[in-house]
Amino acid sequence: MATIIDGKALAAKVKENVKKEAESLARRPGLAVILVGNNPASRVYVTSKEKDCAECGFLSEEYALPEETTQEELISLIRELNGRADIDGILCQLPLPDGIDEEAVLMAISPEKDVDGFHPMNMGALLVGKEGFLPCTPYGIMEMLEEYGIDPKGKRCVVIGRSNIVGKPMALLLLQKHGTVTICHSRTQNLAEICRQADILVAAVGKLHMVTADMIKPGAVVIDVAMNRNEAGKLCGDVDYAEAEKIASAITPVPGGVGPMTRAMLMKNTLLAAQKHQA
Repeated sequence: MATIIDGKALAAKVKENVKKEAESLARRPGLAVILVGNNPASRVYVTSKEKDCAECGFLSEEYALPEETTQEELISLIRELNGRADIDGILCQLPLPDGIDEEAVLMAISPEKDVDGFHPMNMGALLVGKEGFLPCTPYGIMEMLEEYGIDPKGKRCVVIGRSNIVGKPMALLLLQKHGTVTICHSRTQNLAEICRQADILVAAVGKLHMVTADMIKPGAVVIDVAMNRNEAGKLCGDVDYAEAEKIASAITPVPGGVGPMTRAMLMKNTLLAAQKHQA
């Protein structure tokens, strides 16, 4: 049976360390979270992030804007927050309502306050190996691998998914750690065959149980990023967990795996921003 990679326990450890470091600062780190519209899943995420801020001793400000908010109004708020000395990080919860250009909104956030790590300047820094904010989900996965003594060096790493938020930065971070990386996506031919070669397999597609046991190399490390719901409404990932657990050497559960670490790394990025602003 596989080792279960406990993201919930590791996230608690990360947040405790963040809290201790934050206590040494002249002022507490500040995070502004913007929520536009009435997306129920986004509401849950925002509430969770506010709870994380409280646990870490951060200042947390929520801006809940109505569905009819214009792009101009949203960007105006972001610019105001860019100029606030007590706000170190700005997070605009995605997805945004129709009619608002997500790219324009993300571009409006100062790279120095982009604690989600989505601004092109931070993405570019990751590409060339310079310092910047890392996207929280891939950042959290790398922390998990390190915590469990899983070194990508020299290993065949397969990432299923090519999003800017997870797939692409995940591949770059594995490459930085000397993994040999293949990115797969909806146009990939022989997906199962490629996955079977992976020593480390990261599934980030959002398709229920698309990774089956016959796609996993015996002894592989399996990281399941997705949050899907099955017919019964239960949270599940991209991986058929019950069968994969019998084959993998280590695996993340859903829920309780990658999700808590994504939120913990947001706190770590906000602390880093505060440390830079107070240096």
